[in-house]
Amino acid sequence: MSATTSTPTPPPPPEFRDTNEGASAKELEAVYDISVTVSAVLGKATMQVSQLLKLGRGAVVELDRRLGEAIDIYVNNRLVARGEVVLVEDKLGVTMTEIIKAERS
Repeated sequence: MSATTSTPTPPPPPEFRDTNEGASAKELEAVYDISVTVSAVLGKATMQVSQLLKLGRGAVVELDRRLGEAIDIYVNNRLVARGEVVLVEDKLGVTMTEIIKAERS
């Protein structure tokens, strides 16, 4: 049996807080069901197709990150945060350690 602890959710960073004083949770319900794709990138590697074709079961591809270095978290192919890999029960997860403030154009 494993014990589960719940931690309170911290408030959103200032750049994610609603600046519209009149907006309520009810008004935001319209966006709650919108699906987004979340990707956690452990690292990247570049190789030639001939090298790729030689890879087999058990092959190791060296990535451009070091052990313990933050991973990139993308939402809909846009970098939004950096984080760390965590183990939740028997599944991998990601905990965000840094929010990346997007430049508005």
